[in-house]
Amino acid sequence: MGHKREGKKYNDDFKKTIMDLYQAGNSIKDLSSEYGIWEVTIYKWLKAFTPISSEEGPLTPEELAKVQKENLRLKQELDILKKAMTIFAKK
Repeated sequence: MGHKREGKKYNDDFKKTIMDLYQAGNSIKDLSSEYGIWEVTIYKWLKAFTPISSEEGPLTPEELAKVQKENLRLKQELDILKKAMTIFAKK
């Protein structure tokens, strides 16, 4: 690893291309050497782009986090509505 690598920003298309190459059988070590990307970065992308099975179909961890955030927001709204119903029912 004689390459000096500086902090770079990669777009999602590039990351997905690297993931496709990995899925096609290239090793992470080879991809790291060929494209000048830290192995740990490729492992991070692999984790981020690997789908998680669900009833609705596969979700990436990022999509799952969005769904969980939306679910929390909806639960909070429901709690507020329940409290409001209790207040109006007393009147």
